Amino acid sequence: MSTLAPLTSDAKRHNILPQLNGVIVLNKPSGPSSARCLTMLKHMGQKKIGHAGTLDPMASGVLLVLLGQATKLSGHLMADGGKVYSGVIRLGMTTTTWDTEGEVTSKSAWEHVCTEDVCHAIAAWCELSEQPVPPYSAAKQQGQPLYRLARKGMVVTPRFKSLKISRADTLDVRLPYVRFRVACSSGTYVRSLAHSLGMRLGCGAVLTELTREYSHPFGLDEACTLSEIVAEPSILVSRVRSIDEALPRWNKVAVSHDEARRLRHGMSISCHAMGDSKPSAVDEDCALLLDEGKPLALARRENTPAGPCWTIIRGLWSQP
Repeated sequence: MSTLAPLTSDAKRHNILPQLNGVIVLNKPSGPSSARCLTMLKHMGQKKIGHAGTLDPMASGVLLVLLGQATKLSGHLMADGGKVYSGVIRLGMTTTTWDTEGEVTSKSAWEHVCTEDVCHAIAAWCELSEQPVPPYSAAKQQGQPLYRLARKGMVVTPRFKSLKISRADTLDVRLPYVRFRVACSSGTYVRSLAHSLGMRLGCGAVLTELTREYSHPFGLDEACTLSEIVAEPSILVSRVRSIDEALPRWNKVAVSHDEARRLRHGMSISCHAMGDSKPSAVDEDCALLLDEGKPLALARRENTPAGPCWTIIRGLWSQP
């Protein structure tokens, strides 16, 4: 659990930094919520702040913190790539939250389960195309988070969401504990995977530990800790990753000042005028437009009556 202390008023006054633009790859500790981690950075002058996928308080690992203009990338970062988690599951029990943070709802014998059963069941995660949404989650029902409804004792309608598991490995089996690693699509509930494992093995199971090792496009080896930042806020400046780095899969296209002016006024610009020699039949070819190396906008290559043009998906310039 984290032992992070809140910033005092004096600390807040002396740790104010100018608003930064980019991504902080944070190694979130187990204990505080993702929201609390962001609040601590807000106290350092980062008022415009967001994230690309939250982590439960129990979980640790990669939390992509978006600063300034990078807050506009949240949906794109979560849609562009997957995540990798490692963790520990305990067999023989169930809880209200499907992890050890909730109240125990049942205990069952697990001694009939063998290592081969576990390995086979975890490998079967790759066959899943949907999973149940945990009743204690931020998903909403009639505008209310499910966890809020569940805490009030209200009926939560069972919900399912699609997912893709590209790899699922059993790392160690010391029953009733199982260590695993999974590569999955963004938005996957690993607690739900633990719950499904317990159902498949017929003994119940809960998640006891979870670490996010990778959140596209950054890994845990690139992360800095919250304790490091709290101790020396100035390191934020050197640890900010650029918007360009955050979108490695996007083509990069340079635009002139005149073209940038047209884009800022909501106008499309001709691909041919920019020296694009691709055939006009190519459609929706995404690109990151740059103005002298500075991110300007996310754009899509679309066919129009005037020929192929770049059309803005999301502007990344500061608003007047």
